[in-house]
Amino acid sequence: MSEIRTPVGRGRWLQLAFGVVCMCMIANMQYGWTFFVNPMQERHGWDRAAIQVAFTLFVVTETWLVPIEGWFVDKYGPRIVTLFGGLLCAIAWVINSYADSLTMLYIAAAIGGTGAGAVYGTCVGNSLKWFPDRRGLAAGITAMGFGAGSALTVVPIQAMIKSQGYEAAFFTFGIGQGVIVMLIALALRSPAKGQVPEVARVSQSKRDYKPAEMVRTPIFWVMYAMFVMMAAGGLMATAQLGPIAKDFKIADVPVSLLGITLPALTFAATLDRVLNGVTRPFFGWVSDHIGRENTMFLSFAIEGVGIYALSQFGQNPIAFVLLTGLVFFAWGEIYSLFPATCGDTFGSKYAATNAGLLYTAKGTAALIVPYTSVLTTMTGSWHTVFLVAAALNILAALLALFVLKPMRAAYTKKPEASLAPALAR
Repeated sequence: MSEIRTPVGRGRWLQLAFGVVCMCMIANMQYGWTFFVNPMQERHGWDRAAIQVAFTLFVVTETWLVPIEGWFVDKYGPRIVTLFGGLLCAIAWVINSYADSLTMLYIAAAIGGTGAGAVYGTCVGNSLKWFPDRRGLAAGITAMGFGAGSALTVVPIQAMIKSQGYEAAFFTFGIGQGVIVMLIALALRSPAKGQVPEVARVSQSKRDYKPAEMVRTPIFWVMYAMFVMMAAGGLMATAQLGPIAKDFKIADVPVSLLGITLPALTFAATLDRVLNGVTRPFFGWVSDHIGRENTMFLSFAIEGVGIYALSQFGQNPIAFVLLTGLVFFAWGEIYSLFPATCGDTFGSKYAATNAGLLYTAKGTAALIVPYTSVLTTMTGSWHTVFLVAAALNILAALLALFVLKPMRAAYTKKPEASLAPALAR
């Protein structure tokens, strides 16, 4: 495909940077939560499972409301939605700092999930609009901010909880993170015509599909099913990493790699967080060059093999650390590949809403995760869970190459004339 050069606004990289900062600011809403659970339990005597209901409410509202928030982005622009999201994130953590009942904690979780989803959906959707020529890289860099952004504040949050109490940490970081998001929001904007390239290295749709049109296409549901398959395995590994290490009896076994010695579980959790962030722009960049489906096949297959290998060799502490790292490296890229593929297939105009609808697959996959514990209890080991997760990954890899690729080619290569009747409806 020959490339047509159009004037490209230099400010798009600045817009991408703004999005990354916003994502870093909301990352603690999900990844920093774990530091507050034990202090809240000690202070109020609440059951740990009851406290974690708040986290479930956060994830549900953070994912399932993104399509609605994306619709506002497509209609009114990114600024107002991000302002609103930053305000809600701040309010949520301030409520957490004063919460003296589980009801207040749950209300705050729903508010925080709504705010975080608004910021997440806006930043990812805006990156797809600014970078039609590099959607994989742009979506990956943006998603990396959420995947690895919390690493910047792990030490400060833990230090404040220890010295001033968890309430002060909720209040201070809640206000600080929210204000930064709101200030950055003032600089966010959607691209005007002529500020982005008109064509890219990968195949793209010749028109913009409205959300209602998109959900009526078989290709959307193929991508949705693949997203659920992939997200389920990774979320299982995220949620069950501790129990798996404990059952393998290697959680506290020291592991030495690259001159660093840590307990196996701590080492694995640290390495996983880093690789989960790095993989998003890496595989996004790869997909910009070799194609979305080819990259999906490669990364999904690697994860399938990695999960199976973990079931076979995970009881060795070093193998556990390395293989969980491999699994997370081959998993995190779904948060760049699927939004980029969605934008390529269904166009830029409604990119935030369309990507948001596809993102709800993460919430759907999260509903599957609790059943992994049930299956483990029924079978007496993690082996069956690993086999099912590996099979889903391999199936998704095959679907990418042999189903999604030809289907997408049909959508993106339709001549303009054949689209006229659809546009007229």
